Amino acid sequence: MSSPLTYTLEGTTAVLRMDDGKANALSEAMIDALVDAITRAENEAAVAVLVGRPERFCAGFDLKIMMSSPQAAQALLRRGADMLMRLYGAKLPLVAACTGHALAGGALVLLTGDVRVGAAGPYRLGLNEVSIGLPVPVLAMELARDRLAPSELAHATLASRIYGPEDAVRAGYLDEVVPAERVLARAMEEAARLSGLAKNAYAATKERLRGRTIEHIRRTLDDDMKSLLPSA
Repeated sequence: MSSPLTYTLEGTTAVLRMDDGKANALSEAMIDALVDAITRAENEAAVAVLVGRPERFCAGFDLKIMMSSPQAAQALLRRGADMLMRLYGAKLPLVAACTGHALAGGALVLLTGDVRVGAAGPYRLGLNEVSIGLPVPVLAMELARDRLAPSELAHATLASRIYGPEDAVRAGYLDEVVPAERVLARAMEEAARLSGLAKNAYAATKERLRGRTIEHIRRTLDDDMKSLLPSA
């Protein structure tokens, strides 16, 4: 089985391309590939760019696994939480090139990016948990609290508001929107800018900015998983 992610080093920029041929769901294979890729990038690159496939940035957690059993769902969520924290706390700048839809877990991947460039188009971005009868996990709530505009936090979580790209800038999911054909090029421009910053200073400052949130998510994960999936 081929990997759902390809890794290339372009100068000092690591480009991580997610493409499972479908919706870029967070399967076990995708999660493991993301962890491996960000670890490799930290060791050999100055900056990383995470990009999706055309019209699909990243879907939520793989529904086949999530629906198979509470135990399988909990295992996938734990694995995914570790991956998201690795991306959020990456020791190098991470630019997200959002090529299309980013819902639920995909929106969380987007929120881990230091700079997020989105494609203009009829795309949907956001946390849809409450609208499908699920509470927003602590993991998602704390990432949203860190990254979204305070005025949009309740709309984005309690009300499950889903945003188009332009409104996603206002909400805080994206930093800017460009034509779809320009998304990767614009992300690479941002990567070049960020690569000029002192790597150790960047990593230390990111830890100061995000370390408390990451520690809180990791500390509360077990209890939160039990409340979300009580029969697991």
